[in-house]
Amino acid sequence: MPFMRYAAFLSAASLALAAPLNAQNSEGTTVTQPTSPPTAEKREHSYSHHGITISDPYHWLKDQSYPTIDDEDVLDHLKAENAWFEARMKPQQELVDSLFEEMKARIKEDDSTVPQRRGDYLYWSEFEEGAEYRKYYRRPVAGGSPDLILDENLLADGLEYFRLGAFSVSQNGRYLAYSADTNGSERFTARIKDLETGELLPDEIPGTLSGLVWVKNDTALVYGTADENWRVHDATMHVLGTPVSKDVELYRETQDEGFRVGAGLSAQEDWLIISTGDNETSEVRLVPADDPTAEPIVVRQRQKGVEYDVDVRDGRLWVHTNDDHVNFRLATAKLDKPGEWTTLIAGSDEFYLTDFELFKDFYVTEGRLRGLDQIQLRSYADPNLVKPVAFAEASFSAGLSNNPEYDQDRLRLAYESMVTPDSVYDYHVATGELELLKQQEIPSGYDPSLYTTERVEIAARDGTKVPVSIIMRKDRPKTGPLHLYAYGAYGYAVPPGFSTSRLSLVDRGYAYAIAHIRGGDDLGRKWYLQGKLNERTNTFNDFVDVAKGLIDQGYTEKGKISISGGSAGGELMGVVVNTDPDLWGAVVAHVPFVDVLSTMLDEDLPLTPGEWPEWGNPILSKQAFAYILSYSPYDQVVAQDYPPMLVTAGLNDPRVTYWEPAKWVAKLREVKTGDSELLLKTNMGAGHGGKSGRFESIREAAEEVAFILWQQGSADRSAAEQAK
Repeated sequence: MPFMRYAAFLSAASLALAAPLNAQNSEGTTVTQPTSPPTAEKREHSYSHHGITISDPYHWLKDQSYPTIDDEDVLDHLKAENAWFEARMKPQQELVDSLFEEMKARIKEDDSTVPQRRGDYLYWSEFEEGAEYRKYYRRPVAGGSPDLILDENLLADGLEYFRLGAFSVSQNGRYLAYSADTNGSERFTARIKDLETGELLPDEIPGTLSGLVWVKNDTALVYGTADENWRVHDATMHVLGTPVSKDVELYRETQDEGFRVGAGLSAQEDWLIISTGDNETSEVRLVPADDPTAEPIVVRQRQKGVEYDVDVRDGRLWVHTNDDHVNFRLATAKLDKPGEWTTLIAGSDEFYLTDFELFKDFYVTEGRLRGLDQIQLRSYADPNLVKPVAFAEASFSAGLSNNPEYDQDRLRLAYESMVTPDSVYDYHVATGELELLKQQEIPSGYDPSLYTTERVEIAARDGTKVPVSIIMRKDRPKTGPLHLYAYGAYGYAVPPGFSTSRLSLVDRGYAYAIAHIRGGDDLGRKWYLQGKLNERTNTFNDFVDVAKGLIDQGYTEKGKISISGGSAGGELMGVVVNTDPDLWGAVVAHVPFVDVLSTMLDEDLPLTPGEWPEWGNPILSKQAFAYILSYSPYDQVVAQDYPPMLVTAGLNDPRVTYWEPAKWVAKLREVKTGDSELLLKTNMGAGHGGKSGRFESIREAAEEVAFILWQQGSADRSAAEQAK
């Protein structure tokens, strides 16, 4: 939401925190602006576990009626922080506006996706010039005029926030099931549209947090609902035209609180696959798609530490699992003996098998070899016949895209690199030809020859070589400012992909580096395992050591490094500003997971039970308690000089709750020394992903870059000047 001015929302108590400064808004109305940052009240609160007592005087910033957030003291404090953010950023508004227009000019406003066939129709989506949201179309394969089947702009009209969730057309092409979140809370309401008549059916399913899967010959949908803690524990069937109260629960997870349930269809769409699991353990059930209430087939009973996912082709079960190798194998089984798995592709130390997809005449495996994406076509008849899809660049991101048809003679692929814009290809199976269908257009102009990308390895303190992907202008001096980004959790590998907003730093003389640190699975599953649980600190050490290594190699200098990360990457930001504050020239932490210990102790929070396999369970384990405490950013804030920091939060964020960044900033304000900038911006009408419209999200990116340039002392220099 646009920030309201200070006087419009602060209580008398909050107004007393700072002397007002008169100013005029864009409408000419006189408003008050704060002249000093808000100070959060300290209220006595502590908790004890394993004989250790932790003082938490900012606990009150968690609204005790959560998920309802109506505590006026809490809201007044967040609004005061927003007012301070606005006041401090106001002198940078011209820069923000300039960056916004610069970033916006790189976005093709009237853009569309490449049509793809499903059944008798071709489907695609479009942005119109000036529109925040997409329109979705289809037309018959046989020819005819396009039909508008869904308009996000109409659905979002008058709303501060809108996000489309599931989008699922029935197999017969008649119905569209979709879901939408209108406040950022990640509770979606599902609706069904008759594409023949254009009318919405009266069916309305509230509180979903899942896909929408068509079953029972397109007469029913399978979905999952978010409970009070945003956990999906069910797979439920809704028959069209019946009350939601009559919906049938096909499966409910009752054994493990941290497990989540999901559902999908097999390759030939004849089996409904119901999966349950957490970050380290899986269990899968199969039921006929035309008879979902039939007795399910349990593929294999859950076994702690064993992950698997499945598909079915011609009555044969295909299993992707880590049961005998950390980098996964591919196996097959008979449906009448689903737990007896015969290896088809053995696990490999070199090749990390991340996924597979079955088609009529071939199947595809995806993975990474030495950290680089691999797409391989394979033969059903000859397991040794492997046909890789080759790409020319030394570093890139590539994978299967939208391939909804089982019978395919062309594969839709997505490809990009740090210098090559998003590209859509068709791979012709018979000939091996890669046909470029579309490449992201940069209306303001983009010349890839001006840029260079490098991939270097930097030794961490334990000797482990950490890969780093870097983009910079070819005319950049060897040493200059550098932006370092990482995530480092959940086995997510940050791809070395393309970003138009990144160019606003790169064109101003910055090198932009992605640190592929442990905690992601960039170099295989072991890479992920070495950054979780009791090895979590490897993630933080890798990031710091990469920064120091880039200094040693002459890319930058101490204090000239800006850094950013979000969610678990925001936790990373919180740790490294505590451990190595003098390394960083500016820090941006988006929705940061910084109150780790308190959150992992609260089993009623949505993030917690399912996250214990990732972080540890400090309720049961004294060791886990002590280890998490040793790095938890909020708990480790100390009296020292901190670098300039911009922190964001979403009031309705169910993943990283708003009070984590709010408490962290409050404590930093209390104890930090020096006069470095510290700003907190809370999106009062959004969730984990920030604002929802494409231009609103660009403006937030512009604010981030403006903050970095301001704090790095380069806000007054043009892109051309700084690139010299």
